[in-house]
Amino acid sequence: MSQMPQQAALTNCPSCAEPLESGDRFCGACGYDLSAVPAPPDDHATLAANGAAPVAPVTHEPVATTPGDHGLTPPPPSGSPVSPASGVRFDRPPEPDEYPLQAPDPRVAAETPTPAEGVKVCVACRAGRVDHDGYCENCGHAQPRERDHMEQECGPMAAVSDRGLRHHRNEDAFAVGTTALPDGSPASVAIVCDGVSSATRPDAASLAASRAASESLLAALPRGTHPQQAMHEAIVAASRAVNALAAEPQTAREHAPHQNAPACTIVGAVVTAGLLVVGWVGDSRAYWVPVDRSALPARLTEDDSWAAQMVAAGLMNEAEAYADERAHAITGWLGADAYELEPHTASFKPDRPGVVVVCTDGLWNYAEAAQEMAEAVPLDAAVRPLHGAQVLVGHALDGGGHDNVTVALVPFPAPPQGAGSA
Repeated sequence: MSQMPQQAALTNCPSCAEPLESGDRFCGACGYDLSAVPAPPDDHATLAANGAAPVAPVTHEPVATTPGDHGLTPPPPSGSPVSPASGVRFDRPPEPDEYPLQAPDPRVAAETPTPAEGVKVCVACRAGRVDHDGYCENCGHAQPRERDHMEQECGPMAAVSDRGLRHHRNEDAFAVGTTALPDGSPASVAIVCDGVSSATRPDAASLAASRAASESLLAALPRGTHPQQAMHEAIVAASRAVNALAAEPQTAREHAPHQNAPACTIVGAVVTAGLLVVGWVGDSRAYWVPVDRSALPARLTEDDSWAAQMVAAGLMNEAEAYADERAHAITGWLGADAYELEPHTASFKPDRPGVVVVCTDGLWNYAEAAQEMAEAVPLDAAVRPLHGAQVLVGHALDGGGHDNVTVALVPFPAPPQGAGSA
């Protein structure tokens, strides 16, 4: 759209900066056609966020120019109060409630097309699509992963897992479930796994192991397999699942020379009306905490770790061993490059109600001794297991959250089917 000449507004030639006389239609020095100069915009200057002038205005219609200027709009006259180098830009006139700087404009946002169904939208800018690596294609913001924080309540028990405060992803996993024995009595199952960070795809290893072990137990117990034997078979099934990851193409793509095959630790518990069975490989643990806190708590597992070996051999006491930087080096794990698979199982017949704490070292690092763990477990954990698990994860995060944190709380004895938690 054409604009009327604005000769009176020009004091210098836009082309050569020669001074102009009022009423000039052409520059006397270079012959520039002053009628091609657009009218000064009736606008207000808005500071650019970066302090530099924009490359081109974004809100004004282009002005027709003469063929000799190659289609470029002439720059503002040198005599204007504001020069391009001063870091300003011309924007639309301010409207009511409009912010003075470059805040998001709802009028522009309203023009953003609605993402296609099934496309994940960035939680930060709410405009960009999320790519397969979990980053926004618009603003680059990393999106929260589903496994960063997980909670599940299942019948009388519950589990919580959190990424922690230092790790970029959660390499822990858990699985909880309930079933019935052949006589109809209830059974609760909890599995917790911790991916080995030095291995390839540790998060995939822990997830595969927890699922395989849980599925194995929930299938074997109703058939009448003794819980301790079922736990042994479940750990073997978990080992096979982790071993299978080593042959997957994704593992080959992600494998680095300094990394081992996918690997994880495992600890599990089966609780029935009168029996408690635990099984483990690695340094994830199970603790017994009685409802009556005047009774003694107990640690139910023994770590497959350098520290545990030193203590067992009588070379160090427990305090010395766990203070050593090698303390958490594990000597047993699930994975294709494990020396050999040695599932550990143990069964107990508690004489009073209590709760079984099934956890990774991300929790027990902050409550290592059985008495310390008992003090961290809420008094009502047996009837409010989800709340209790949340409190324990919070305890680890308050202590520093240096690792992923996962805990499952399983009340003993297993209540009748459908009783659930309060």
